[in-house]
Amino acid sequence: MKELQHLLQPLKIKSLELKNRLVIPPMGTGLGNPDGTVSEATLAYLGRRVQSGAALYISEVCAVHPWGSLGPGILSVYDDSFVPGLTKMVEVVHAGGAKIALQLHHAGRESLFQLKQGTAVGPSPLPSYIYGMAPREMTREDIREVIMAFGSAAVRARIAGFDAVELHGAHGYLLGQFLSLHSNQRSDDYGGDMKNRARFIVECLQEVRRQVGDDFPVSLRISAAEVIKNGYTIADMQKVVPWFVEAGADIIHASFGTHGSPGSITQAPGEYPQGFNVGLARKIKEVVGVPVIGVGRFSDPRVMDEAVARGDADLIAVGRQHLADPDFLNNALAGQPEKTLFCLACNQGCIERLIFEGKSVRCAINPETGQELLYPTQPAAVSKRVWVIGGGPGGLTAASEAARLGHQVTLFEQQDQLGGQVRLAARAPYKAAYGEWLDRLAARARECGAALKTGTRVTPEMIAASDAEVIILASGGENLDPDIEGVNLPHVYSAWEVLTGEVQPGQHILVIGGGLVGMETVDYLISQGAADISLVEKQRRSPVQIFTSHGYQLHTRVRQGGCHLFWGTEIYAIEQDRAILVQEGGTHIEVQTDQVIIAVGTRPNRTLVAAMEKKGIPHYLVGDAYQPRRILEAVAEGARAAWQI
Repeated sequence: MKELQHLLQPLKIKSLELKNRLVIPPMGTGLGNPDGTVSEATLAYLGRRVQSGAALYISEVCAVHPWGSLGPGILSVYDDSFVPGLTKMVEVVHAGGAKIALQLHHAGRESLFQLKQGTAVGPSPLPSYIYGMAPREMTREDIREVIMAFGSAAVRARIAGFDAVELHGAHGYLLGQFLSLHSNQRSDDYGGDMKNRARFIVECLQEVRRQVGDDFPVSLRISAAEVIKNGYTIADMQKVVPWFVEAGADIIHASFGTHGSPGSITQAPGEYPQGFNVGLARKIKEVVGVPVIGVGRFSDPRVMDEAVARGDADLIAVGRQHLADPDFLNNALAGQPEKTLFCLACNQGCIERLIFEGKSVRCAINPETGQELLYPTQPAAVSKRVWVIGGGPGGLTAASEAARLGHQVTLFEQQDQLGGQVRLAARAPYKAAYGEWLDRLAARARECGAALKTGTRVTPEMIAASDAEVIILASGGENLDPDIEGVNLPHVYSAWEVLTGEVQPGQHILVIGGGLVGMETVDYLISQGAADISLVEKQRRSPVQIFTSHGYQLHTRVRQGGCHLFWGTEIYAIEQDRAILVQEGGTHIEVQTDQVIIAVGTRPNRTLVAAMEKKGIPHYLVGDAYQPRRILEAVAEGARAAWQI
């Protein structure tokens, strides 16, 4: 394909022959066995990813030392007993036509598991920015032990059949901790100036090279800039990267950021354009003569091709898009890019689920991801007549999956547009991709054979007269009506009325509810030029967590937009030209307002359940009809319902 000719160019790096420039970078899955060995779920996940056509798969982190593991379920390579499972990984990836590198990793102080066990180590006893706990300072004997562990792990990788190894020196883990003044305040020759702080990485590379020989490719993943106050910069890194190449690195994988970087920048949200970080890779290319991998929220192959053509990077790492739709490159090559579901950069299943919930990987828009062993690939044994009530994410996913499996599917949506509340949420700043996703999901459902009927409200009478054999209820949620004096006044509206554009912003606006809907409504109002906005939330903090990537960006824009924020505050009454607020302790505050917007959440819409039960039709409740939550849960439940028919 001519327009992707640069991305599709082969590349040879010592013994590593790559068919193109597309790389699947390391992404945690939590799918490993509790003892750190490779599970069947891991192998199934790998097998699906490499169907993308990418040339190189770099494994998720693999612990080189017992003290360096992030915890149970994390792959390990610190003992020969791990080699058989790792060999299976190689076989799966090679069978898929790709090459594979094992990422060698030591968490240092950034492992809550090791910190709680009292076994975490680091260059200095400085607490983790994330966990607030300090590791034990490494002795010189500890340092030597870990250096040797990296070398031994690389040998095991070569024995297992891996085509290369990558040392993880990015994102604030142990190698990066030695490089950073935020974690390294040693006074010996492993601390002090940049050259000394780089010594540990240099010696790890030297030991790996010594043990695997000259022809075995070695990659080093770095944070090309630390992206934290008083952290090292790209100019600093340009000085030290040549030392890493001299020590044995054949590839530089130029990521960015660290633990403690604002807003989880390493998992950039939709506010950042594709390829936004690839300029750092170009800066690294200026000072080294080895291939450089660029990263930065890539999802469209055309954008990747342009980056390679400009010389920004030699290879492009594409992570989350491989979770959202691993067929994106194949679709582009087939001239059908419209079939691809592009990553929303929402981080719900790939980051937040792993880090904050301690669960294995999923994708908010791709129910197959992380469930490859459960995902049905063959048609259902018996084709059934299936009704799906509701055209939001859960309903559209259920319709698509049920039709894919050979069922006769009819979806009913009472609104004129498909998408449910997500269609409205897509009007918030930086969320247009959500609307595009809904359109493509609907197109996929139709292509699979589902009939999608909009503007049709299903009634109990319709259910009583229907010939449906199964019903999937994805009717979403109903707006809650808060018990507030004055809530029925004519200048009080729902957030949805504002987001649809039915209601124009007022002069003095009060938004009630500081959750995601309320915060994004404020964001929308600011983007429309509204100047005097107040937001009130009864909880002491916003339910939108500021440490998530989108949450950080959202809070920042709301503050910078001048919104008056009242946390730990309730509405006492709404009057014609003002609202009376009550803060904790009983203090009353008056806020001038000519427009009040309600965004206090929803409750499940289950009005049709009784009719289904009376008819005796087997049925499933999914998404907000079961309980209001995120896209991740709605999509997963819609798919699971279809799989169980």
